[in-house]
Amino acid sequence: MPDDHNDIDDDEDGLPETGVLPEIKPLPVMPADASAGFVALIGVPNAGKSTLLNSLVGTKVSIVSRKVQTTRALVRGIVMEGKAQIILVDTPGIFAPKRRLDRAMVHSAWSGAADADAICLLVDARKGVTEEVEAILARLPDVRRPKALILNKIDLIPRDRLLALAASLNERIAFAHTFMISALNGDGIDTLRRTLAEMMPAGPWLYPEDQVSDAPIRMLAAEITREKLYDRLHEELPYRSTVETDQWVVKNDGSVRIEQTIFVERESQRSIVLGKGGQTIKAIGQAARREIAEAAEQPVHLFLHVKVRENWADDPARYREMGLEFPRG
Repeated sequence: MPDDHNDIDDDEDGLPETGVLPEIKPLPVMPADASAGFVALIGVPNAGKSTLLNSLVGTKVSIVSRKVQTTRALVRGIVMEGKAQIILVDTPGIFAPKRRLDRAMVHSAWSGAADADAICLLVDARKGVTEEVEAILARLPDVRRPKALILNKIDLIPRDRLLALAASLNERIAFAHTFMISALNGDGIDTLRRTLAEMMPAGPWLYPEDQVSDAPIRMLAAEITREKLYDRLHEELPYRSTVETDQWVVKNDGSVRIEQTIFVERESQRSIVLGKGGQTIKAIGQAARREIAEAAEQPVHLFLHVKVRENWADDPARYREMGLEFPRG
C-alpha cells in the first residue's frame, strides 16, 4: 500500500527559513573530586520509570503514557547533585517478548542494566511481585552491579503491606539500598537523588553542567508527539505506532518549523488518527506543539503528516532510528 498522508499545521507565517547551527557549550570547570556514572532504571511496563526519571531530572526527558511499553530506546536524563553527575537510563519495560519489536526492547533494557554503574529496580508497590517482576528477580543476580530497590506509588497502599513487601524483596536480592517513593508527587525523591550521587564513581562529568538529556531535541520532539498521540487515542491505537521528525528548520525570527510523520500500519488506523474533519490530529498537534516549544525554549510551527507503512516493525532502519538492535529471525 502506498504511503498516504495528511498535512496538519497549527500556524505558518511565511517568513524565510535558514539553517542555524546549535550553540556548542564547553564543559564547565569541575571540582577535583567530581564523580559521574550511569544508573539504569529497570522494571516492568508502567512501574513508573519515566515519571521517576522526569522527577529526578526536574523536567520532562521521557514520555509518560497510560499505554504500556511506550519507552522503546534507552533514554538518558542527566542529574547534577552536588559534585556528582548522575546519568539516568530509562530502559524499556521488561516483559515477556512476543514480537520482534518486543524482543529488541527487552534486549535493550538488559543491555542498559549490564552497562550501568548501578541498577535501580522499580516496583509498583500497589501491584507487588507480579509474574513479570518474578522474571526480573530471577535474572537480576546475573547482573553484577550495585543494586537498589525502589518501591513506587507508596501513597496507594497501607504501611504494613509496604514494609512486608520491602522485607520480602530484600530477602531475595542483596539490595544495597531500599527507597520508598511516590514518583508522581515527589515523596522520597530528594533522598533517592542524594544516595544515587554517593554511589557514583570518581571521575569527570560526562556532559555540560546544565544539560538535562543526551537525547537530540528532534528525538524528544517526536517522543512528545507520540505521547500526545497515545493520550488522545489510548484505546484505539496500537502502541507500535511511531513518530519521526523529518525536518527541523530554524527561522529568522528565532522560531522553528518542524515537520513530523506519524506512521501507522493500516489505513483504518490512519483514519482514527485524523479523526472526523481532521479534528483529532489537530488536537494532537496543538498539545504537542505547546510542549515541544517549552522543551526547545523557542516558538514552534508544527506540521503533522500521517502515513501508512505496513510492517514498519520489521524494517531494520526503524530500529536504528530508535537506537535499538534489530533482532534477526
